[in-house]
Amino acid sequence: MSETLASDRPQTPMQAIMDPASRADPYPLYEQLREKPVWHEPDGSYVISRYEDVARLIRDPRLSVEPQNSPRGGQGLSFLNMDPPAHDRLRRMTMRHFGPPNDPGRVEAMTPALEAMVTSLIDAVRGQDRIDVVANVSYPFPVTVIADLLGVPREDEPRFHAWAEGIVQSQDRDPREPGRRTESAEKAFQELAGYMFDLISQRKGAPRDDMLSRLVNDDGPDGVMEPGEMISVSVLLLLAGHETTVNLISNGMLTMLRQPHLLQLLKDNPAIAPGFVEEMLRYEPPVHFTFRGALCDLDVGGETIPKGSALQLILASGSRDPRRFERADTFIADRPNNQHLGFGSGIHACFGAPLARLEGQIALKEMARRLVNPRLLQDPPPYRFNPTLRGPRALPVAIDGVLP
Repeated sequence: MSETLASDRPQTPMQAIMDPASRADPYPLYEQLREKPVWHEPDGSYVISRYEDVARLIRDPRLSVEPQNSPRGGQGLSFLNMDPPAHDRLRRMTMRHFGPPNDPGRVEAMTPALEAMVTSLIDAVRGQDRIDVVANVSYPFPVTVIADLLGVPREDEPRFHAWAEGIVQSQDRDPREPGRRTESAEKAFQELAGYMFDLISQRKGAPRDDMLSRLVNDDGPDGVMEPGEMISVSVLLLLAGHETTVNLISNGMLTMLRQPHLLQLLKDNPAIAPGFVEEMLRYEPPVHFTFRGALCDLDVGGETIPKGSALQLILASGSRDPRRFERADTFIADRPNNQHLGFGSGIHACFGAPLARLEGQIALKEMARRLVNPRLLQDPPPYRFNPTLRGPRALPVAIDGVLP
């Protein structure tokens, strides 16, 4: 046959990135992507990977995040998958009770509670000579934080954790085998939604000092959230807040273990944690891609992307673009003007970023300070299948002890 079979054609860099075999180190493939401003993929989508283009397009109102306009943009009815004005209304109503700019002291005031949580988690591994950073710290910490923030009673947190794990694991599948949520994940989602509905009903007219009470009893300028909207927002807070922060902490610890001078630097200078975490968000971000749909013809790098096309914006590649960042493949703890794309940008920038930053700072500082002589037991560690939310599934580490 003279015709080349599709399976025999060379992979594009993006196809190689989607392969789980590339999960441990996609950065050389991102470098290949940046050789051209636009790649037109065999599936019809367009891949954009240079910092200047990604940073511009992610703010462009001519791009949509709604699933019908962005075929690969995700599932669900949360405001992550909505365009203005519906997006703006729900985001404003949520942000009024989450932190800056409307409640600027809320996240900072959580610092003592967050420190106590991390202290407890690290105390729990005392006497062990090997730990799993993901299972022992990175995973339970942010889930407990968001449960407390929403107002989930402590006695219900084991069930809450189990539902979260079931839903999150359903998203961690081989990207070459797309499909709907598994039956068990759908069951977990429905049980979580029902549980949140019960909490919402309890808080109506009988508020407590938690975010769910504030949402339920809000009388702000945007009106009242419908019960379905409140369930959607609370599930979004759980999943978005959990997945990104787990990866931030796990990727951060892995980077320090691979470069022990960074571990020592943070241990000796804990005050550098804010800038340290910003550089981690650039260097090993928790989210690698985002997806959009073109609402009209767009010009990118001299190429016309037709209306209706799906775009893949490669945030992690943009944050490693040497056209924007000097020594882009080097971790520089005090990097100046670090306008990375780790939390996105524009109206869909991560609204939980202030809390995630604080969680990352506290967890990484405390592990650097208290774990005695931590060493990687497996490098690379096993990674999640998910190429978008990239991070280790487990991070086995040997330690010689735990300091007080």
